[in-house]
Amino acid sequence: MNTRVTGFETVIDHLHESHLESNVGQRLNWLRAGVLGANDGIVSVAGVVVGVAAATPGNVIAIATAGIAALVAGAFSMAGGEYVSVSTQRDTEKALIEKESIELKEHPQAELAELTGMYRKRGLSAKLAKQVAEELTEHDALAAHAEVELGIDPDEYTSPWVAAFSSFIAFTLGGLIPMLMILIPGGNAVALTAIAVVVGLFLTGLLSAKLGEAPIWPAIIRNVLMGSATMVATYLIGMLFGVAIG
Repeated sequence: MNTRVTGFETVIDHLHESHLESNVGQRLNWLRAGVLGANDGIVSVAGVVVGVAAATPGNVIAIATAGIAALVAGAFSMAGGEYVSVSTQRDTEKALIEKESIELKEHPQAELAELTGMYRKRGLSAKLAKQVAEELTEHDALAAHAEVELGIDPDEYTSPWVAAFSSFIAFTLGGLIPMLMILIPGGNAVALTAIAVVVGLFLTGLLSAKLGEAPIWPAIIRNVLMGSATMVATYLIGMLFGVAIG
């Protein structure tokens, strides 16, 4: 009897730990999305201001106007895209939870058997799987099914407003790096901007790799090379355009 109770408590503790790990994973995903948003801000705004600077050297008004436009448009575009995407995800989660709730009311025994089967697939014995399923169903059947079957916490739906705000802030902070550097007085603004952008891309590549537990240097190299290629391309296009209209 004691062994059975101990085994049951161990399983419940493990499930609780798994739920906490899932929540931590969600937070890390949001943080990683923020890092990538900052990365997009760096690359997008840098591409615009470097291109305009190459086309109109010394024209601070034109460079600043283009940079501000790219920063504002990019930030709102990122925020809007995240809001729409996460709202769709939230609607889907709610629909799945509603469907599960109806099934629990109409077919409680079938749902209990389904939950038991899921725990059996996770490696529990038939007896312990049934005990876990019965106890969790008695406590909160919907939460138990939502977590195991759907991977959703019905008390913590994804917030589209948080996603939108986070993306807006991340893109803006990233975009401010090239925006401010390109406006530094003197003849080396483009070079200073390029250096600042490379440093920023190095850091975002490093952070994204660490958060995703991926190899660090491949992520950094990819990030720096792609961002640098963007700046080189827009600089060359800006120079060609400047020569064409000059």
